[in-house]
Amino acid sequence: MKTPRMVLAALVACAALSACGGQDGDDRTGTPSPSEGSPVTSTPSSGDPSGVPPTAPPSTALPPTARPPTKRPPVGPSVPPGPGATTISGTVEAGVEPNCLMVEGYQLIGGPRDVLTVGARVTVTGQPKPDMMTTCQQGTPFVVESARRS
Repeated sequence: MKTPRMVLAALVACAALSACGGQDGDDRTGTPSPSEGSPVTSTPSSGDPSGVPPTAPPSTALPPTARPPTKRPPVGPSVPPGPGATTISGTVEAGVEPNCLMVEGYQLIGGPRDVLTVGARVTVTGQPKPDMMTTCQQGTPFVVESARRS
């Protein structure tokens, strides 16, 4: 009973290793990957006896241009709070994870970092998002809409 299991395990290992063969980029016997830059051509269907594939016309596509700059929200209080907004006041504390800021048990998400510094007394307006997942692992996430020192 042990022998068939060992044979099966050896076959599975061989199959897995053979499927990965030639993946290091040095083996040119396999099918070229798109990153290797090999052109894909088809043979002409109507009779050119020379067997030379027709050449493609030069590309007229323009090179990609730089993306327009993204708009950043203004620093400090900007827009009136949205519906369901909450205002909290307190001293900004460092969270247990890097770059995590806490006020009164809320984890601050976003907001002006020049205002929200550790030790600053602030008033923050925004919305608590208890279902939001974060990497800070503490407090209730609070999406900051505006913040000011108090």
